[in-house]
Amino acid sequence: MNCRHCQTPLEHVFLDLGFAPPSNAYLTASDLKAPETYFPLKLLVCQHCWLVQTEDYARAHELFKPDYAYFSSVSQTWLAHAKAYAEMVSRRFALSQDSLVIEVASNDGYLLKNFIEAGIPCLGIEPTASTAEAAERLGIPVLRDFFGEALARQLAAKGKQADLIAGNNVFAHVPDINDFTSGLKTALKPHGTITLEFPHLMRLIEHVQFDTVYHEHFSYLSLRTVMKIFARAGLRVWQVDELATHGGSLRVYGCHDEDRRENHPSVAKVLDEEARFGLADLSTYSSFQSRADHVKNGLLQFLLEQKKLGKKVAAYGAAAKGNTLLNYAGVKPDLLPYVCDAAPSKQGKYLPGSHIPILPADALRKHRPDVILVLPWNILHEVTDQHAYVREWGARFAAAVPAISIS
Repeated sequence: MNCRHCQTPLEHVFLDLGFAPPSNAYLTASDLKAPETYFPLKLLVCQHCWLVQTEDYARAHELFKPDYAYFSSVSQTWLAHAKAYAEMVSRRFALSQDSLVIEVASNDGYLLKNFIEAGIPCLGIEPTASTAEAAERLGIPVLRDFFGEALARQLAAKGKQADLIAGNNVFAHVPDINDFTSGLKTALKPHGTITLEFPHLMRLIEHVQFDTVYHEHFSYLSLRTVMKIFARAGLRVWQVDELATHGGSLRVYGCHDEDRRENHPSVAKVLDEEARFGLADLSTYSSFQSRADHVKNGLLQFLLEQKKLGKKVAAYGAAAKGNTLLNYAGVKPDLLPYVCDAAPSKQGKYLPGSHIPILPADALRKHRPDVILVLPWNILHEVTDQHAYVREWGARFAAAVPAISIS
């Protein structure tokens, strides 16, 4: 396989998680009687441009299906993050009724509804019908398609270039990252701004967040690599914000290469952090597998200990990262009998691979578990605050990444 960005032959394995089904391919009861599709889940690193990427097996149309079950609006923390972002960029870039905001991978309208409320014209681009329908019910116009250079040309030909293009947690999800980035340039007005948010590879390595690896994430990104990808398309990163979301993310601000905006000091700062961390050093990547295995083994030991003690254990949050963790560890319902989730789209279904049933959140009150393993550790505080009532019967919350912790 060659690098998806620079075409250099890939020789170095960053992480091998064996075989797993797509992490958002939730199952119905009837699905349990049929064969389940598994793909290799292996990450390779390019020693030329340092893009970390999945081995080339799964395709986007096999992952982002019409009944895609991830709805962004389920998390109150994420809704607040989106609202604050919308208010900030509207002020900073003087967005008005004469502007156009395009969001790529607009999901259920969690972000664009803020621009609708402010009277700022917008367009969502979203290939999954389930989430697009939810956005349209909010009055958000949605183009149901995958974004790339061809679609961007169609938009530009219709006079629909954007003053602001937003992409939150989509840049890592595209199989052809060069085509996607060329599309960003084509769809952007001459003095427009692009903002992309994505988990920071440096934080993934630092905090052993291997459970954020799944087939839908084709790329794992550093600022250094993103700047190379942008430059190839005639774009430039002129500012970067370090965010706490998803265990540590970056928000890059991009513009056309010829734009006169000067680079913000934050760009040099993050590049220096990445260099000192060793993101251009192969040993940083080759040592990660053993650290991931240590986390996996710690989870299994913890669950086995709880079973020996006669403790009732439940999970909370049927998140993709939880599916990666449970499938790599080989956890089944004998160790984790159910997971609760607030998303109606997931309730009554089963986790892919492990076949653990997904129950509504109020099942915690009914079953009164002793330990609740929060799989989406990035919203641990939100979950513990929302379900503080479990303390009434002495239940404790736990997380597995970067190591077992109990509160």
